[in-house]
Amino acid sequence: MKILLVEDNARVSQFVCKGLEEAGHTVDHAENGRDGLFLATTEHYDAVILDRMLPGGVDGLAILEAMRKADNPTPVLILSALADVDERIRGLKAGGDDYLTKPFAFGELEARLAALLRRSIAADTQTALAVADLSMDLLSRKVARAGKTIQLQPREFKLLEYLMRHANQVVTRTMLLENVWNYHFDPQTNVIDVHISNLRQKIDAGYEAPLLRTVRGAGYMLTADD
Repeated sequence: MKILLVEDNARVSQFVCKGLEEAGHTVDHAENGRDGLFLATTEHYDAVILDRMLPGGVDGLAILEAMRKADNPTPVLILSALADVDERIRGLKAGGDDYLTKPFAFGELEARLAALLRRSIAADTQTALAVADLSMDLLSRKVARAGKTIQLQPREFKLLEYLMRHANQVVTRTMLLENVWNYHFDPQTNVIDVHISNLRQKIDAGYEAPLLRTVRGAGYMLTADD
């Protein structure tokens, strides 16, 4: 999942980004309200974690109100030191989907975020992906081929989800770096090759028809077509 974190506290943002990325999510971070507003209204995210008090002349409620006025339904978890009941009510009335006060445990943040994402996915008509006999359940995060369960690491799941969402299309290395690893540059490592190789072993090894193809000079494609 792709998540936007709008948080000006460096320690908090580093802590949250690290935890979410280790869980397999892609995280964009804005450290002030102006940048947060720009990203929240111009990019697509599966969820937004939003601080209330922000530098840059734009606070969290202004970002939230701008999103809702633009009919942006992205679930928003407000993360704030403003713990009074009235402040929580203000945040929820402005369009927030949940409200977590600081200090907080990362486990609770992760659980609340997962609940928002489940509701968001459930509201979408697409809760599962399939390519030939390969299936992915986005709610339970289970993957199977020909009925046999495949165990994937979080990054492998994210890689396969991206490939399945772009089935029968050539996916370039740049697309994978930006959308799976959140790199906006090529770090000149073999990280993609290693993960593609591992994923190919898990979804294709032992099956007659391979699904994950290398398109020489272009990238990769997940397809059942010859």
